[in-house]
Amino acid sequence: MDNIAGTKSALGWAVNLSVVFLVVLWLIPTVGLLVSSFRDRDQITASGWWLSPFAVEQNYQSSIPASEARRDGDFFVIEGNIFAGGEGEILRFGGRRAQPTAFAPGETADLRRDRTLTVQANGDFVYRNPQEIKRDPNIYYSTATPPSFSLDNYRTILFSNGMDVAFINTFTVTIPATIIPILIAAFAAYALAWMDFKGRGLLIAMVVGLLVVPLQLALVPLLQLHNKVGIGQSFLGIWMAHTGFGLPLAIYLLRNYMVGLPRDIIESAKVDGATDFQVFTKIVLPLSFPALASFAIFQFLWVWNDLLVAKVFLPSNSESWVMTVKIADDLLGSRGGDWGILAGAAFISIAVPLIVFFTMQRYLVRGLLAGSVK
Repeated sequence: MDNIAGTKSALGWAVNLSVVFLVVLWLIPTVGLLVSSFRDRDQITASGWWLSPFAVEQNYQSSIPASEARRDGDFFVIEGNIFAGGEGEILRFGGRRAQPTAFAPGETADLRRDRTLTVQANGDFVYRNPQEIKRDPNIYYSTATPPSFSLDNYRTILFSNGMDVAFINTFTVTIPATIIPILIAAFAAYALAWMDFKGRGLLIAMVVGLLVVPLQLALVPLLQLHNKVGIGQSFLGIWMAHTGFGLPLAIYLLRNYMVGLPRDIIESAKVDGATDFQVFTKIVLPLSFPALASFAIFQFLWVWNDLLVAKVFLPSNSESWVMTVKIADDLLGSRGGDWGILAGAAFISIAVPLIVFFTMQRYLVRGLLAGSVK
């Protein structure tokens, strides 16, 4: 009775738990990236995103002015409070950069050349030096910093110089690089699905074989070819590059969908005198819209988030940067790898792809399952 159609499997609970587990496992990195996008660089370095609601222990360096030194017997003494009147708690302190947390609050640290340093938990300190203090001494300490969330990372990205140009350049690259391969692949897929000619099977096998070829193998030869024909490192060159890299998947996906279309409709149109071009434009193309939308989603996401192809086939000047190159070479490069900016940039860069996906996602499953059921 377990195999009768319409009955529930006894292991249905296991399937549901597995799905929930996979969804949670998939969402954990995304949630972590979202939380990190609102934190500053120091807090990200000090603790993981899962500890973001709690205070973070961080090390600081504070300089005390030598001008405040006073003579006290055989020593020159500087007294004060590290927090300059503010509230805080010293967890550990030290007098050298190599050992910033070597002493507990209240202890007296013996420094080199008979110098001493005492720091209390509330930040009060006493620095003693047997010689006249001419340079500002440094105090190293650790304190608990309350959790801090802000939009500074997003402001840095959105209002950085040239980001508006990079945003427009991204659209300039993505839209033609999505439309051109769809147009070419649609004609090719119809020919491979409904037209009889010699070598059709070989062409289908070649298309399937090209799906597994890494694009990295073709980057340098293709760039050399573009340079010879005069379109190297230009918008036209990157359009052609993305078209070439996307055609195998597009042809394969559209051909599988078109093969599953009702043969009676196409044969009836040909009996009525319709040409192959008329059959393609009037019947096959409208019926293939789910498959076209499925590939459009994949191609748009791929081109929008691309960095490698953009760096190879676009000029290196900032006027031609797309968003991924702008973020990688300018924002991150000038800051030595700021994870907060990287996290914020990730969510800003996926905003447009998410709009495209949720607008056309109802066609995605229909297009991907094309030809699976006969």
